[in-house]
Amino acid sequence: MILDNHSAHISKETRAYLATVPGCFEFIFTPTHGSWLNLVEPFFGKMARTMLRGIRVASKDELKARIVKYLAEVNEAPTVFRWKYGIDSSLIAGASL
Repeated sequence: MILDNHSAHISKETRAYLATVPGCFEFIFTPTHGSWLNLVEPFFGKMARTMLRGIRVASKDELKARIVKYLAEVNEAPTVFRWKYGIDSSLIAGASL
């Protein structure tokens, strides 16, 4: 499993659970300041900059409708993403549990 360094992923509770299922999971962590490796973060960042910044909504339903509309517009002209970061480069020494 490739994960970011969120505290829930490396907590005592998580480590305790993993100790009960040895060999079931291998965690590989992205670099601490590697949010650019997670494609969801830049997508939501772009959405926040282009359509959410400075708006005021009257309700959660209005906000949801704006987000759904944005997603529909993005999906009208999808961009193919070509991953350029090799998996061997993401295996950081000492990053496993």
